[in-house]
Amino acid sequence: MIRPTPRAVLLFSLGIPVALLMVVWNPALWPFSFDLSLLALVVIAVDALLIPPRRSLVVDLQAPRRLPVGNEGQIEVTLRSTGSARPLRIEAVVDLDGPLETPPMVAGHFGGAPERLSIPFTALRRGVVTLEALWLRWRGPLGLVEWRLKEGLDRKIEILPAARMSFGPAIQALSKSAIYGTKTQNQKGEGTEFDTLREHVPGLDSRMIDWKQSARHRKLLSKEFRIERNHQIVLAFDTGHLMLEPIDGLARLDHAIEAGLMLGWTGLRAGDLVGSFGFDATIRHYLEPGRGSTYYARLQRSAAQLAYHTEETNFTLGLAELNARLKRRALVVLFTEFVDSVMAELLIESLKRMANRHAVIFVTLQDPLTTRLVNAEPQDFTIVAEAVVAHDFARERAIVMERIARLGVHCVDVPVGGLSVALLNRYLQIKQEGLL
Repeated sequence: MIRPTPRAVLLFSLGIPVALLMVVWNPALWPFSFDLSLLALVVIAVDALLIPPRRSLVVDLQAPRRLPVGNEGQIEVTLRSTGSARPLRIEAVVDLDGPLETPPMVAGHFGGAPERLSIPFTALRRGVVTLEALWLRWRGPLGLVEWRLKEGLDRKIEILPAARMSFGPAIQALSKSAIYGTKTQNQKGEGTEFDTLREHVPGLDSRMIDWKQSARHRKLLSKEFRIERNHQIVLAFDTGHLMLEPIDGLARLDHAIEAGLMLGWTGLRAGDLVGSFGFDATIRHYLEPGRGSTYYARLQRSAAQLAYHTEETNFTLGLAELNARLKRRALVVLFTEFVDSVMAELLIESLKRMANRHAVIFVTLQDPLTTRLVNAEPQDFTIVAEAVVAHDFARERAIVMERIARLGVHCVDVPVGGLSVALLNRYLQIKQEGLL
């Protein structure tokens, strides 16, 4: 669609006061007042003839099909000219629908060599982004008319949970022997499997001596055990309103999903079965635990379907339903958050029943605002008052975490930057101690 620019309107409007001045100065000149407006229209028409038409522009758009949440992406728009027109400035913007920051308008030139425009965007939340249309605008050489073009797209970008596989040097246990349990485990624990016999030497546990085999071979032999596989791991995500709080630009739920996927990837490599569970006021999602590295893609897709909800979480319903669905002992990793004593009491009662049958890891994220208020320098009375309130809140939270730990639940309450490392280390520790 071709249309005049504000510059053309201004040019046409300037002819009106000039015509009035001519008539006031000499009424006989009134016929020439129309010539000024006609001259402006002729100049606008000439600029319209010089502007490159739509058929002279070839547009190609490339966009990623998938993008991890919190990451930045690029929409590449390539412009090619089919004629020999002079280079002109062109502006582009994408019309989209979904959890993305509004992409900025970018500008370039087309005519002659192909021009590539990069439109940056940031994925704010998980979901599906629909690229509805690409808007292009370019002006004539005089800037009096412009051509606006709308290209329908109907393309989709899946915003998936982030799963960065760089764990850092802090996880020294993520060696092949630590994951697969090929190191012999001399400690006695529930869920261990017999591996082999070895000659007993001083320093080994005397309770591991196999007296029957020792009598047969006429020397002391001790049993060695290995970490068994095929454990069930269920990643339970609280999708209630407290998990919507943003920390470092991402919701608590997204941080939890990222750490959970890292744990799931490690568990699948270790030969365990990994599934997922989502709940708040009702049951939102359940994925039966499965095995194999190929199962990770299904686990990631199921985590991407966990929507954001504003309801309050019903721990009694969610954990009771999960407890009923698990037919044998499993490792339940609960990602959640609590703020008041009433919710904490309901949570503790539900965790108590869950911990009687399963190994449970209770995962929460520390609030950076509370930490900052507690450690703030007391420059005035307002800062001191805020620090006192934040300290009381942190103390009540620590009391609840201690009560949960006394139930035999493994608690992980860390800043967002150390969540994945702490969770994976705790998982490997549980496996090595044979607590499953």
